[in-house]
Order: sequence, then structure tokens, then C-alpha cells
Amino acid sequence: MKELPHGYTATIGLEVHAELDTNTKMFCQCKNDPFVASANTHICPICTAQPGTLPMVNKKAVEYVLRVGTAIDADLADFTEFDRKNYFYPDIPKAYQISQLEYPLVSNGKLAGVDITRIHLEEDTATSSHQTNHSLVDFNRAGVPLMELVTEPVIHDAETAMRFGKELQLLLRKLGVSHANLEKGEMRVEANISVSKTETFGTKVEVKNLNSFKIVGAAIDYEIDRQIEALENGEVLVQETRGWDEQKQSTFSQRVKESSDDYRYFPDPDIPKFKLSLLPGFSKEEISKTLPELPWKKRIRYADLGLNEEAIEFFLQEIELDTLFAGFIETVQDQKQIKLATNYITSDIAGLIKNSPEGNLSNISSESMVQLVSMIGENKISSRGAKDLISYVYTEGGEPATLAEKYDLLQSSNTDELKIIVEKIISENPDVVEKFKAGDAKLMQYFIGQGMKMTQGKANPQLLAQLVKEII
Repeated sequence: MKELPHGYTATIGLEVHAELDTNTKMFCQCKNDPFVASANTHICPICTAQPGTLPMVNKKAVEYVLRVGTAIDADLADFTEFDRKNYFYPDIPKAYQISQLEYPLVSNGKLAGVDITRIHLEEDTATSSHQTNHSLVDFNRAGVPLMELVTEPVIHDAETAMRFGKELQLLLRKLGVSHANLEKGEMRVEANISVSKTETFGTKVEVKNLNSFKIVGAAIDYEIDRQIEALENGEVLVQETRGWDEQKQSTFSQRVKESSDDYRYFPDPDIPKFKLSLLPGFSKEEISKTLPELPWKKRIRYADLGLNEEAIEFFLQEIELDTLFAGFIETVQDQKQIKLATNYITSDIAGLIKNSPEGNLSNISSESMVQLVSMIGENKISSRGAKDLISYVYTEGGEPATLAEKYDLLQSSNTDELKIIVEKIISENPDVVEKFKAGDAKLMQYFIGQGMKMTQGKANPQLLAQLVKEII
């Protein structure tokens, strides 16, 4: 935690928007695909606000927000309604945004130690691109379902804010409700920051559209320093909205912050009010039954299996590789074998995915991993051979045992053949032999290394060590 000078306290609340991964938009049947290459492709009279059109609420979007609320053990609304949030900007087709004010779908709850005030549902705006002497508007994003989560102002440092954001992103992905990619704008973080020497809050400044967790931390730290310096110089801070300048690594003023009164909220007359308890499958109890294993529960389970923190966080982030690992541990409970599988998945297989476009992860099944780890445990292949074998399985598919035989990767345990090799190594290295006899046990690795080199990695290292001891 950053230590603040002169007894100041920083108070931070976050507002996080996340585009929901539904098939269609929030209030119409247009495809939810804001990143399609052709501008203004997925549009209709509803999402472009043509006269006489009526919105239709996307049931799946409501369900997704309730899933998030259930996961964080929040209160789910019984009664809810949608409101009109009035403001003008070229990327707002209707000159108002359909959102929720008084009756959000979710209230209370906690995530990563941070109290959550509310989660509500609204529609996204269109996308503006500003040229030299004109602006263009693409309505493909207009009407995309947008979840907004608001925390209580209980965060006091940038590290906590970043940790919360990462945990929320992880949860949204695990629940399957959003891809939550910050760089693409699928998840957007806004930080409300104030500093004060008293128990009361200082003047709140909102920093908008922070598109990476690193930038979230940098913007919060900068804004805390800026506000403290201003107060120390006797300046009066104003409630405003600021942006982040990545080049200058600083915030800059955008506009005076609006209050909720400025938006002139009122219930949308075109959308009926909802009694959620009357809708099948929308109760907290029913939704709970459909949730996957939540990240904080998986951390505990994986720690009990002996995984270290780095491996646990890797699997939480890499969903496909976690599925492979989960299938493996359904069959194998031995911690030594689990550790082997963990190492090969997080290093070798992850490396193949990154660097070998000719292969496919679908070629490696959980059963393949079980067979491969068993072959290592039974000394049928060496650790070097296992790496090569994984590569062949990834690029070709097929049974590890068959591929090991095809590519001559099976480990040699022929005592007579290895004895000849060990005798040759000993005869060619008399000085090393004398040092080994004198008690330098580490030199055993030299003998094994020479044996592996002469057999191109196919010798059984345990048998090599046994033969070295016997012959010397």
C-alpha cells in the first residue's frame, strides 16, 4: 500500500462496465457483435432509435447479471424497472440511455474483500471516430447489453483497486457472461478518487475509461498525488471527470461532473416493470445450482492438491488448459503425478500453444496426459523424451505410447547395452572416477549426463546410476 504524506487518506470507489456476451443486443434482435469489420452492419430501427419502435428486454442479459449477483452472494431484486437517462451525444441514438436507477437487479455483495453497492443493466452506446473535419458514428455497438457494477468507497490504494478489477474480470469469464477484455473495451473501469485529512470524504474526481489494470493503478496513484499537492498549495478541488494521458502518464480535465439530477432520470414508459420472482429460474437458489466452481473455491481445492500460487492463478486464467488439468485430476490423485502434469501443462503445453501454430490443443486429451505421466513414472520415457512426445501429440494427435514408439522415444532399460556405455564413460574419465571415489557424490550427475548424451536421451537414468555404482 502506498504511504500517503501529511496524514492524508485516499478513498476510492470503482464503477466497472462490462459488455455481456449474449447472442443479441439488449433491446432488439440484432446480433451482438460490436467488433464486426463493416460499420453499421448489425443495426435495426430499434437500436438506431427510429420513431415508433419499442424495446424488448433481453432475458439472457438479465439472467447474466443475476448470475454475477448470486456468485458474490448479493441481494437479487424482486421488483425492477428500467429508466431513461437523458443526455445528448452523437453516439446516443435516442438522446437518452436506457439504464436503471432506483431498482437495480443486484445490490450489496462482496468480491475480493470489497463491498459492492449495486449491479444494474443498461445499453451500450454507439462508437464515434473523429476525423480532421468530421466525425463518424458506427451503431454496431449501440444497444449491446452492458452490466455496470458500483463498489462502495472502501478502497484506499491502487493495489486493492487493481486486485478487485482482476478478480471481477476472472469471475465474469468463469461465469461465461463476458469476455471482459479491457483493451477491446469489453470491460471499462472508472475510478472515483478523493483525498482528505478528516473522516469525511474529500472532493470526488472521476477518472474514466481506464483500459488496463496497469493504467488503473497508475491513474489512481497519479490522481492521489495531484490532489494532495493541490490541497497542500491551498487550491480548491472541483468535482470533475478526468481522462488518462498514457504518453504523459497523467490525468487531464474533461468536464465538470454531472449529478444524477442532471440526467433527469424517469421510468421508461415503453418497458414493463418486472416482478422477477414470477419468472422461472430467476431465484437465487435456482441460479446457484447452475454456477460453475467459483475462483476462490478453486484456489482452496488446488492448494490442497499441492499446487503453488503461480500454478493456481495460471489455471484460473487459462480456462482451456484448466479443463485439461481438471480432467487429469479426476483420474489421478497422486500428488507427485499431479505436480508432473502441472509442470508440463503450464510450461510445455502452454509454450506450444504460443509458439506452434501448426498444432492444436484439442489433440491433447486428459487421457493423453494420464498416459504420458504414467509413462514417465514407469521410466518408459525420460523427462527430455516427454517434452518431445508432448510436442508430437500436440501437432499430430494420437496415443502417446504409439507416438513414443514411432519416434523412438522409449527409454532404454537394457542392462547389457547400458553396461557397455557406462564402462566406456568410466574408462574415458579416470580423473572424474577418482574424485567420485573420493566422495564427490555430485559427479554422479556427470556420469548420467554422459550416458544420456551417448544414448540421445533414451537411457534410463536410474539404471545408469545403478550401473555406475556397481562398476566403480
